[in-house]
Amino acid sequence: MPSHLPLSLSRRGFLLAGAGAGAALGLTPAPARAAARPRPFGRYGSPADRATPATLYVDRGGRGDFTTVQAAVTAAAGSGWTLVIAPGTYRETVAVDATRTGTTWIGASQDPRDVVIVYDNAAGTPRPDGSGTYGTTGSATTTVQADGFTARWITFANDWLRADHPGVTGTQAVAIKVQGDRSAFHHCRFLGHQDTLYADSRALTAFARQYYAHCYVEGDVDFVFGRATAVYENCHFRTLDRTDLAGAPYGFVFAPSTAAANPCGYLVSRSRVGSAAPDAFYKLARPWVPGSDPTARPMLTVRDTHLGAGIDAVAPYTDMSAAYPWQDQRFAEYRDNGPGAEITVPENRPQLTHEEARSATREVYLGDWAPWKEC
Repeated sequence: MPSHLPLSLSRRGFLLAGAGAGAALGLTPAPARAAARPRPFGRYGSPADRATPATLYVDRGGRGDFTTVQAAVTAAAGSGWTLVIAPGTYRETVAVDATRTGTTWIGASQDPRDVVIVYDNAAGTPRPDGSGTYGTTGSATTTVQADGFTARWITFANDWLRADHPGVTGTQAVAIKVQGDRSAFHHCRFLGHQDTLYADSRALTAFARQYYAHCYVEGDVDFVFGRATAVYENCHFRTLDRTDLAGAPYGFVFAPSTAAANPCGYLVSRSRVGSAAPDAFYKLARPWVPGSDPTARPMLTVRDTHLGAGIDAVAPYTDMSAAYPWQDQRFAEYRDNGPGAEITVPENRPQLTHEEARSATREVYLGDWAPWKEC
């Protein structure tokens, strides 16, 4: 959240602020609209006039087929369904299992600030049945395991706050965990603090391809992480201010955990990294070598991207574990700009050669899948 807002302000209230919150984030304001919506699904039809037979409508006010997103997902068994979601804040957890392939979710207003899917579980939150805590994966507000998933104009959020739970040590709180191949997100927002966007795969040997275009992601610790092959294009990453720490670093933007056999990890292209925190209080990345895959070789390439003053230009990378130094991983940059991209200590900023940069493209990373043509 913006630095002028107290950290104790619940993200729940921040989300409900709607367009005002979007303006505080520096996002383009949406045109003014009447409070009453006679057509909650915009140009995408209605239950009485379906865009296609495989289109379902969600509206928390009761004007659709379902009032919750999960109810619509449950009804959309099989492949090829489209969910059109009316403006509103949907406080629920949602899971799309691997059998529901080729699903598309559309925010009906075409403004991601209007459609918010949010919940507030953290890794250390006790499960209601007494079986322990949720863990990082279980904390996710939305989990997508299916291949071929597409979302447009939707906000995925986790509004759990450390300040509200001082006794909880498992502070990871995932907004969305994406595991499927060919998963695309256009004009979406991902809001959280620690572990906001979990771009992953269903198995160590599965090289899931994901594409994020014109998206906004915010957080503090490892808030874009996982082992997927993921391309982030024309995205805005924003690091949050913190009052619970006395000094730097406040956190880390990226924490890839790419499998060693995977030739392509995270690619950030033509994007920007901004900050609400003091200058140089954030690292650009650290490698995550999870216990489930000690042979992982995390990979991150950041190219043609503006790095703001919040990034520590002298030492933008650091270790998550001394056993896996970042220098042994696959971190590189190419033609970045901004104060956070200034090369003051060359050995701390590995750069691609022009020849190497020819392979650091969305076409190489995503192969025969071209989701940018679907925009």
